[in-house]
Amino acid sequence: MHDFFLPIIQNALLSANIITDKPIQIEQPADKKFGDFSTNIALLIAKERKKNPRELAQEIIRHIVFPPETIAKIDIAGAGFINFYLAPVFIMRSVGNVLRDGAAYGQGNTGQGKTALVEYVSANPTGPLTIGRGRGGVLGDCIANLMETQGYNVTREYYFNDAGKQMQILGESVRLRFLEYCGETVEFPTTHYQGDYIRDIAESIYKEEGNTLQSSDDVLLFKKRAESIIFASIRKTLERLAIRHDSFFNEHTLYTAEKTGVSANQRVIDALYRQAFIGEYDGATWFLTTKLGQEKDKVLIKSSGEPSYRLPDIAYHITKFERGFDTIVNVFGADHIDEYPDVLEALKILGYDTERIKIAINQFVTTTVDGQTIKMSTRKGNADLLDDLIDDVGADATRFFFIMRGKDSHLNFDVELAKRQSKENPVFYLQYAHARICSLLRLALQETGFDPQNSSEHELLQLLNSPAELQLGFALLDYPRMITTSIRLLEPQKMVEYLHDLAEVFHRFYQECPIIKAEPDIRNARLFLALATRQVLRNGFKILGVSAPESM
Repeated sequence: MHDFFLPIIQNALLSANIITDKPIQIEQPADKKFGDFSTNIALLIAKERKKNPRELAQEIIRHIVFPPETIAKIDIAGAGFINFYLAPVFIMRSVGNVLRDGAAYGQGNTGQGKTALVEYVSANPTGPLTIGRGRGGVLGDCIANLMETQGYNVTREYYFNDAGKQMQILGESVRLRFLEYCGETVEFPTTHYQGDYIRDIAESIYKEEGNTLQSSDDVLLFKKRAESIIFASIRKTLERLAIRHDSFFNEHTLYTAEKTGVSANQRVIDALYRQAFIGEYDGATWFLTTKLGQEKDKVLIKSSGEPSYRLPDIAYHITKFERGFDTIVNVFGADHIDEYPDVLEALKILGYDTERIKIAINQFVTTTVDGQTIKMSTRKGNADLLDDLIDDVGADATRFFFIMRGKDSHLNFDVELAKRQSKENPVFYLQYAHARICSLLRLALQETGFDPQNSSEHELLQLLNSPAELQLGFALLDYPRMITTSIRLLEPQKMVEYLHDLAEVFHRFYQECPIIKAEPDIRNARLFLALATRQVLRNGFKILGVSAPESM
């Protein structure tokens, strides 16, 4: 609807000889007594025009020209807000667009011709996926889905952390368990990975190799075998949640010399050195962030010679720019909060446009079963595994619960609520609304022969004007705006809130407005309204990655 009002108000300003560079803001008042839409443009420009805001608002209104049967009323409220009330016939006529567009309703072209890279999950292949990693996976997948609705050519990427100390520890952990299968007594360090999956990997190697590797101290062999098995498990878990990736970027390539004979990591060091942002002291190589006003410099290469996380992350992001993506979206866990600002600072120093990078940080997840919180630790082997959660509550509830709270909020995943088959369970509540509409349409076909494909009867929608009908129709028209808002905020939770409100409004309409027993034209009009609601629910479910059951 913003696109509908904006040119009309712009033309009114021109007709009134009002030239301003102030942006025209179109809002939806929370209280309907202030209209369906409102603009504060008169307040914004009153000072530069040297006029009273209310008088200026009146002047603007005199020059506003709307198409016939679109606006029921315009008034001025408060200090100078201009409020617009849509005509019922216009609301219902617009609902016809939902039916005509079908699965394409809500899609736009703001991303047409643009490329976007969305990086998500990127879990170290040191163990099975935990619930915490699952939240970032669903968040990233939904963001990619949202961007695709607006025409972006999206590449979904997994940064495969196959280098560094943790992978070395993984290899050592498997090797020590392998030696136990060979009959040796070993002292297993508490710093190593304790889980049963380490024993399972070691056992599989022993069954294939026997004692032939007992005398080998080649940790790399054990690391590679463990990495392969664990990553296959990770991909299988992600598939259960319909989370996919188009590309996998291997971290170790950043450590390997390129054609120039220099690695990507070293290129970063050299480039920052030329900009005088590299220092060497205490046996380490430092990013001189104190020159940027920070309290401490940040280590890029430790005294042991091992890079910190910051160095390969900077190098990796340079590859994203080199691959030419217009928009770069990073979905990180809360453990990246301290690191990613330094990566952005380094990229700025090296001349990259960091405005193209969007960051989505998702907070930690805890799970609650019967009121008891489960603590997670991959290292100790008592992690709350994503596979176990999917087994317990199903893929739909898993995905939905991960995004039903804002990404910036800590998530307490209530397992018992997710399993409940009642309206208290938010995913059940939404899916029930869809199933109820499907049941209604089946009954209508059986008893009245209603044909949902008969687009020639869409004009019957304009007969509807009761409060419950108009509220539902207006809610349907808000769907495209919720998509663009969700993309701007990188917040699929906005879609969850919208769909929940839509389901609530539909249930109210269903209770207040007789459908099958209404006179034929009103009956069919209400069935089309229900059909449009089902379409929007389906479109939203597709973005969220949950199923749309036709019966429950």
